[in-house]
Amino acid sequence: MGGSEMASYKAPLTDVNFLLNEVFDYPSHYQSLSNGAEATPDMVDAILGECAKFCENTLFPLYQSGDQEGCKLVDGEVKTPAGYKEAYDEYVAGGWQGLSSLEEYGGQNLPASLGLMKQEMMGTANWPFSMYPGLSMGAMNTLQLHGDEDQRQTYLTPMTEGRWTGTMCLTEPQCGTDLGQVRTKAVPQEDGSYRITGTKIFISSGDHDLAENIVHIVLARTPEAPKGTKGISLFIVPKYLPDGKGNAGEANGVSVGALEEKMGIKASATCTMNFDDANGYMVGEENKGMECMFTFMNTARIGTAIQGVGPAELSYQNALAYAKERRSMRALSGKKEPEQVADSLMYHADVRRMLLTQKAVAEGGRAMLYDAAQYADHMVCGHLEEDTKKIQKYDDKLGFLTPILKGFLTEKGYEATNLGMQVFGGHGYIKEHGMEQIVRDTRIATLYEGTTGIQALDLLGRKVLMMTQGGAVRDFTLRMSNEARKHLTDSTLRPWAWQILKLATQWNWLTFRLMVIARKDRDMVSAAAHDFLMYSGYVYMAFMWLRMAAAARKGLEEGGDQSEEFYNAKLATAEFYFERMLPQAQGHADSMLSPSDTLMQLGNEAFAFDY
Repeated sequence: MGGSEMASYKAPLTDVNFLLNEVFDYPSHYQSLSNGAEATPDMVDAILGECAKFCENTLFPLYQSGDQEGCKLVDGEVKTPAGYKEAYDEYVAGGWQGLSSLEEYGGQNLPASLGLMKQEMMGTANWPFSMYPGLSMGAMNTLQLHGDEDQRQTYLTPMTEGRWTGTMCLTEPQCGTDLGQVRTKAVPQEDGSYRITGTKIFISSGDHDLAENIVHIVLARTPEAPKGTKGISLFIVPKYLPDGKGNAGEANGVSVGALEEKMGIKASATCTMNFDDANGYMVGEENKGMECMFTFMNTARIGTAIQGVGPAELSYQNALAYAKERRSMRALSGKKEPEQVADSLMYHADVRRMLLTQKAVAEGGRAMLYDAAQYADHMVCGHLEEDTKKIQKYDDKLGFLTPILKGFLTEKGYEATNLGMQVFGGHGYIKEHGMEQIVRDTRIATLYEGTTGIQALDLLGRKVLMMTQGGAVRDFTLRMSNEARKHLTDSTLRPWAWQILKLATQWNWLTFRLMVIARKDRDMVSAAAHDFLMYSGYVYMAFMWLRMAAAARKGLEEGGDQSEEFYNAKLATAEFYFERMLPQAQGHADSMLSPSDTLMQLGNEAFAFDY
């Protein structure tokens, strides 16, 4: 692997089809949805095949060049790297932005999960590029659910077409996660609009030259709003005001204050945005902005979980190619390639440990995403059908999984990219192979849309202890147990099925213990949260590996769509996961029950001394 760019990116369609057809039975799932009739197996194959071509031929070739060139701020406007505008035009022409959007606003009304599969391929091929349309999807979902009909016609239609893009503007210089400190002001006008004034930082896709207009979704306070999060409202603030004909008109009071210089994702514009008496329009009810914004945030958090899976896949593909052709030393068990000067890296057990870890994370993480995506499909149908019970049921299920997906997959994805760099040795540290770029680009995934610590507190503090009193864990582990019992009679699957049953029991026991302890020691929730999240992630991924192993066994016995080699590889990777990765869950189980005193007893002044 020499030259000026990475070897390649190949969309993992074989693995995707295995998950769709043999693990999760997506054909039946789609036929059960009110918007799924068009998502036939042939249609899904065609969509994913075309998406793969776009990702392989257009997006991936721009990945390294985009990093090298980066974005530039010229005369107050952001310029994206060479090729990005043409790639975005191709994306728009392909109708990709409206894949899962409503037909009345120009979309194709296909299930939300297809959009997620598209996003995974795009994010793997070129994460910085995929952020521009990705942020738009969150803004579109927010307007679709909370905007009025006039707002949807004005903004949702051009955004669905891809002519306009969107952002989410939450963070300010004095506050990140604690949005109760938001200071941006919204002053009401006689015509029903508002004047928005304030500064927002770290705004992904805040400005660029890809689309005609950028629709900012902004958190701000009205003059008489109560303090804290109860006093936040949500506003549409476009870069250019709509002219009444569906086009971008005169400039609004929105400007770029700065373009951030970042560790990675350099081709994605991260901006400081200034709003100076800008025209804004309230979305939803006054002081209900946080409720509306959670639609956007949950969309973005699931999208960010993809940034754990995608880079693990990309790093694995290139590390595997390198390991096959790079020769170093002889295998400890004797010469494997005597005609060569040394044996391939593939014959060294430690290299195989790294590659198998990457493979297990990429494939296990993809299964987790596709599993959760079925809940998202049902939730969207609940909104289409105006079925509040269905919405609540699947919102609760997805809400429990969202912090696990975002927190665990981005942590393990980042670990996988580091392993890919490690396989290359010193060459991994050199830019030309592109492995260090994947590491840099992936690092942000554990930070934005809420750090891993915030996801952990959301999971344990809000979703498990406060909102459901452990009910979310009980419901999910019941599903795990019911699946595991099906496989106790299979000699290959039995040991893993038993482990899943034991883990289901342990997860409930740990949850109960933390509930009891937290009643007396509130710090325990924060002290245990990270370990609880990582434990939950390992268990969820183990559940997915059991399901994939069961599908592989069935494929071998009855003849499936994939090759015998593919199915055997699934079983071998499942065994690796259960034997060598899953034991890490026990460490997190032990650690989460350690007293909070181990973290809290050291006085603030004792953390550092004058050296």
